Amino acid sequence: MTTVHDTAVTTFAGDLSVWPASTTEPRPGDLAVGGVLLAEVADRFGTPVYVLDEAEVRDRCRLYRDAFSDTEILYAAKAFLCRAMIHWMQEEGLGLDVCSAGELELAVTTGFPAERIVLHGNAKSPRDLESALRLGVGRIVIDSPSEIARLAAAVGPDGHQKVMVRVVPGISAGGHEKIRTGTEDQKFGLSISDGYAQHAIARILDQPQLELTGLHCHLGSQITSVKPYLAAVRRIVGLMARLHEQHGLLLPELDLGGGHGIAYRPGEQALDLTTLARKVRAELAEACAAAGLPVPRLIIEPGRAIAGPAGIALYRVLAVKRTGSHTYVAVDGGMSDNPRPALYGVRYAPRLVGRRTTADRAPVTVVGRHCEAGDVLATDVELPADVHPGDLLAVPVAGAYHLSMASGYNLVGRPPVAAVRDGHARLLVRRESLDDIRSRDVGL
Repeated sequence: MTTVHDTAVTTFAGDLSVWPASTTEPRPGDLAVGGVLLAEVADRFGTPVYVLDEAEVRDRCRLYRDAFSDTEILYAAKAFLCRAMIHWMQEEGLGLDVCSAGELELAVTTGFPAERIVLHGNAKSPRDLESALRLGVGRIVIDSPSEIARLAAAVGPDGHQKVMVRVVPGISAGGHEKIRTGTEDQKFGLSISDGYAQHAIARILDQPQLELTGLHCHLGSQITSVKPYLAAVRRIVGLMARLHEQHGLLLPELDLGGGHGIAYRPGEQALDLTTLARKVRAELAEACAAAGLPVPRLIIEPGRAIAGPAGIALYRVLAVKRTGSHTYVAVDGGMSDNPRPALYGVRYAPRLVGRRTTADRAPVTVVGRHCEAGDVLATDVELPADVHPGDLLAVPVAGAYHLSMASGYNLVGRPPVAAVRDGHARLLVRRESLDDIRSRDVGL
């Protein structure tokens, strides 16, 4: 890999504000991230390929530690997880929030301390709970009444497990209706307003082997305003006050989840973490003082805001087709490696990299290779008018909910992940091969 030296580069601003901070232009038309030319990453590892800027991931962890200095920070593994990411989180002092036995066991077998892991899930399988108890997970978040008896039985009369309860504060927040999880009448958590949360908590208190350490809520994803979090604090502290009155209960923890919004395209709004930390602390202190309660330890669970801006997806152009008034640029990936545009209508800002062009920019729609009309990666974006097969397109803000949500559609195989840092690139996750796909097919 070619190392890009600081003396030979021009740093970007403006329309590349959503790219990793290390992004540079060593020569017109070429982009480098972490000191490595993206075109060379594509040549070495093939396309599609995900590029993860290790320094950007670590810097974002430190930004959270600085803003939330007195808070327990858990990285939400569902955004993207691999052994290197687990190692980075451990070195940066973050805990982990996992949603399955698979995520949990990958973390623990990588050497991450189980006591710093929280297990979530609205429908935990027997294997999920067995793995959590066997490995000694720090806390299990109870999401439904039926989990209480199952978990208590699995722990056994002489066992002990710390638990939290996920409550629904009845607050609508998030970038799309499918990722709003703090509202009533959806699958997550136990409602405060209808009394289900209070009833579940009373049942937990009757199980001596379960230690209730606090309440948890997650409002949704891609939240760019502080106000929903402040409303959630008030409602949860109100519930804590009622629990104290009814049961003499003083809960030491309050988990506000994550969902911190990021910008996917230049000019989009992102959640201000410094403002969030300052206002949530003040709101929590004020609400607890008014209720006569001690201030619980705050827990947050960022995922997308750590991994998302650190990732870039690289694709090769396979075809350019002009139909009526539209120009379609087809690439060698699509909804199997990034289903988010099809699911949520997410908008991206792809860029031509690897060659210089003086062509005017023209509106195009970047589409994938899959047999679905909805396989669209970027609608009505501007690319050079001379874009042609063989060109390399780079899509920033691709580190979260891309590969983690990838599928086996059309059996094309999931892309690899390469990390870049200090002028070097290394493979973190290899490409899924045809041999991998064939090996799972065991019958005729």
